[in-house]
Amino acid sequence: MHFSVSELWSSIGIFAKVILSLMLLMSLSSIFVTCERLVVFVRSKKASRLYAQKMSSMLERGELESGGNSGDVGHLGRVIEAGLKAYKTSPDRNEDFTLETVARALERQAQREVQELRRGQGVLATISSTAPFVGLLGTVMGIVTAFQQMAASGSGGLGTVSAGISEALVTTAVGLIVAIPAVFAFNFLQTWVEARSVDIAESSNEFLDLVSRRMRSQAVAEAK
Repeated sequence: MHFSVSELWSSIGIFAKVILSLMLLMSLSSIFVTCERLVVFVRSKKASRLYAQKMSSMLERGELESGGNSGDVGHLGRVIEAGLKAYKTSPDRNEDFTLETVARALERQAQREVQELRRGQGVLATISSTAPFVGLLGTVMGIVTAFQQMAASGSGGLGTVSAGISEALVTTAVGLIVAIPAVFAFNFLQTWVEARSVDIAESSNEFLDLVSRRMRSQAVAEAK
C-alpha cells in the first residue's frame, strides 16, 4: 500500500473517517478564528495609534471639553471616549466625585474591550486541548480494528493488521497537526491581548491624571 492521501482514506474504516472529518472541521475553525482575530487586531491597533496621535496634543493642553472623535477609534480610543463622555456629563464638578465617575467609566469600557479582544480564544483553547484526545480515540479504535482483523484471519502478520495500524497512526498524527498550531495561535493571541490590556490601563491612568489636573486648574481659576 502506497502512502498517498487517497489510498490511506480508502483503507481506513468508517469510525476513523468520522474522526478525521471532525478534526478537519476543528482545523478549519482554528484557522478561521486565528485569521479573523489577526485582522481585528491589526485594524484595532492601527485605529488606536491614529487616535492617540490625534488626541495626545489636545489632551495634554487640557482641552477635554472639545475632545471626542467619531468613527473607528480602536480599542484604546473607545476606552478614552468613554472617559471623556463621563467627564462631560458629570453633573457635579466636585473633583473626587468626577474622578470616581470617570474611573468607573474607563474601567467598564476597558473590560468590554478586553473581553471583545479575547473573543474566539475559547475556541482555540478547546481545539488545542481536545484535538490530541480526539486523535487518541481514533488511535484506540485503530488498534481495536487491528486486533479484530488479527482474530478474524487467525494470524498476526503485518499485512493482516496494517489497515488498523494505519488508522491509529493517521489519526494520531492528524490530532497533533491540528493541536500544535492551535496552541501557538492561542498563546500568541493571549499575549497580544495581555499587552493591549497594559496599554489600556496605562492610558486610562494618564487620562485620569489629565482630568485631575484640569479640575484643579479650574478650581484655582474660580478661586481667583
